[in-house]
Amino acid sequence: LLPLSLSPVACANIFSNIGLNASPTPKATLALTHRRQTHRHPSLLSTMATPAPPAATSSSMASTFRAYSIPLILFAAAMFFQLFVIPKSFPPSNYDILGIKMYSSIEEVREAYENISSAWNSGERAPVTLDFIKIQYAYELLTNPLWKRNYDIFGIDEQIDVIEKVKEQYAGESFSKIELPLLDSVSSDIQDHDLTVITSKDFQTMFQGNMPALIQLCSFGSKSCDKFSDAWKKIAALLGSVANTGLLELGELQLATHLAERKPTGQPFFRNGIPSLVAFPPGCKTSNCLVRYEGELSVDSVTDWFATTILGLPRILYYSKESLGQKFLAKVSLHKVKVIFFSKTGERAAPFIRQAAKNYWTHASFAFVLWREEESTFWFNSFEVESAPAIVFLKDPGVKPVLYIFYAGSVNNSWFLKIMEQNKQQELPQLRSTTSMALGCDPRGYSRAGHHTVTWYCAVIAGRHSPELSTMRGTMRRVEEILSNEVESRSADEEQSIAPAAGALKSKRLTFAWLDGEAQKKYCLFFLQSETSHETCGERTDMTDVPQLYIVRYKRNVTEEGDKPKEKPKSIWDAVQDQELDPASQLVAKYNGSNEIPEIMKWISQIIKDGDSRDLPHYRTRTPHLVPEDSEPIWSAGVQSIPSTNMIKQSIRGILRGFYDRIRGDPRIGPILLLAALMSFGTIWLRRSQATPVSNQPSQPNSKVNIRRRRRRRKEIRTDQFSYPLLQLLVLE
Repeated sequence: LLPLSLSPVACANIFSNIGLNASPTPKATLALTHRRQTHRHPSLLSTMATPAPPAATSSSMASTFRAYSIPLILFAAAMFFQLFVIPKSFPPSNYDILGIKMYSSIEEVREAYENISSAWNSGERAPVTLDFIKIQYAYELLTNPLWKRNYDIFGIDEQIDVIEKVKEQYAGESFSKIELPLLDSVSSDIQDHDLTVITSKDFQTMFQGNMPALIQLCSFGSKSCDKFSDAWKKIAALLGSVANTGLLELGELQLATHLAERKPTGQPFFRNGIPSLVAFPPGCKTSNCLVRYEGELSVDSVTDWFATTILGLPRILYYSKESLGQKFLAKVSLHKVKVIFFSKTGERAAPFIRQAAKNYWTHASFAFVLWREEESTFWFNSFEVESAPAIVFLKDPGVKPVLYIFYAGSVNNSWFLKIMEQNKQQELPQLRSTTSMALGCDPRGYSRAGHHTVTWYCAVIAGRHSPELSTMRGTMRRVEEILSNEVESRSADEEQSIAPAAGALKSKRLTFAWLDGEAQKKYCLFFLQSETSHETCGERTDMTDVPQLYIVRYKRNVTEEGDKPKEKPKSIWDAVQDQELDPASQLVAKYNGSNEIPEIMKWISQIIKDGDSRDLPHYRTRTPHLVPEDSEPIWSAGVQSIPSTNMIKQSIRGILRGFYDRIRGDPRIGPILLLAALMSFGTIWLRRSQATPVSNQPSQPNSKVNIRRRRRRRKEIRTDQFSYPLLQLLVLE
């Protein structure tokens, strides 16, 4: 405990001053000298270290185990893959069972089987029942040309479950009682299937247009394909109007292998066996964008998958007697025609019906009802439907439903599209953003009579949805019906009074329509701006709803449009202003008379007579645009650019399946893991075996280690100055 700089003689002087023995013993002198040397040379301590205790040994083993944990895990994974995964992924082939090499010919298969049979018959080797079943199965499979081709090229072994069935059936019995043959063959004649078979040449012609395609890959020697043939005929018939369909036999090896999936070893295969369905979406002409069907092989499942996933068609829901009114009729827009199908079978809507629902979504809404005999009275009282299958078109309020009754299976695409064109509009069409051009009620367009027509008219009844509006719509339908029919009972004066309106309607220069004043507030106020327009246009503020009839005369100045010189606009404002002006002039006349039909017809006729004969001013303005009343459906073209949930799920499923195939079916994974384990083990061992080099650089005076050493030395000096009893004990010892 003395200062390290003191010599033994100085220590003796100190002892004599404090009354102790002044002659230090050799043992004490040796202890002080040793302590001084170890402080001056710390490396001496390491040479005098004692053996490590057991706790240090266990901690060293734990650190070693942690250091080599990654190589051990890789080694365990490699062994597991080689001992368990590989044997299950690559079981013995049928060639191995017969003891011959892979892809042997049929003659070699027969020769091997005869050798095994002769050994059994001679008594050299008694066959076990299970071995006999496997050998007989391999022989029958590999001697059938179609089955052998499918097995060798695509790895198809669709009747493998026969082995387990026969094993259970003849458990504990002799092999001689097994009935042969084990496998049932099917007809392989193309003519017997009565199907549209495509070849490599036909495959190219299927993609000349933009039509989607659905292809079935199968083998005529396959039992599963033979069972699916009837369902495929129905699928092809249902999809015939919306997609190209065809059957590809696996004998077209180049095309079949191109459309098949690939194992990590490169062998083509079909994950779910055959038949396998492959779809090409619209515009897809390569195998990079094809979609494989993985669901149930039924007519309903396949057609629904193709219509929903590939074509993006909307589903048409079924409704009951209780839910039809609340969930369908009450929620459908009033301007749309309601199309209701009555079905006895409850099957989904055919793809061409769903395609029509997509094409006519701006005009009609579709629903299905399952027909029950106990509810026949209700449906007859509601829609006059006596039996099913039937189609009902519901149009304007108060208009008799349009009913079509047909036989099951007699509805085809052309007939259905024909009746849709006839009934897509209401009896009195609504003036909307999607119908204004077709009705001839748009100053930016032309008359229904054609582009050569200079003057035409549009009679519109505007108002909010109310009983009063429904009544006026019925009145206008009656006016249109009277003007379009020739009645012999009319007098000469009556005929003359309505002649201008009847002639304009017949020549398509006159159109009748109705306007939703609440939804088209700005457009309605543009034509009916007055003190009482709030009773017709805009939101309902009171209980008063007054429908208003007005007629618009449109006129195009053909001479002015043709002779107008093409001058450059002086400014941007002039160019914008000229573009916004409507090409046709508009004059509006409002009806203020009674709701009597003869009075309305006379008024319309007088307006048309004056508009055709009088020289009225040609006044152009900027008409407000009609507001779209229907939001874009989720299956529309604009929204379809966003990947659907099903497509995202399918992509994720494909990535996971590819990873699983790579782990399970790639025989290179085991050696790769073993190589990685050995390399990591060697790297870690090399690093741990190398000694840590001693630094030759002088220590820095301000380092943390030096600071701690100086503090420790100062503390020892202070302890030496005041620990006299301890010093006395040391000297006495």
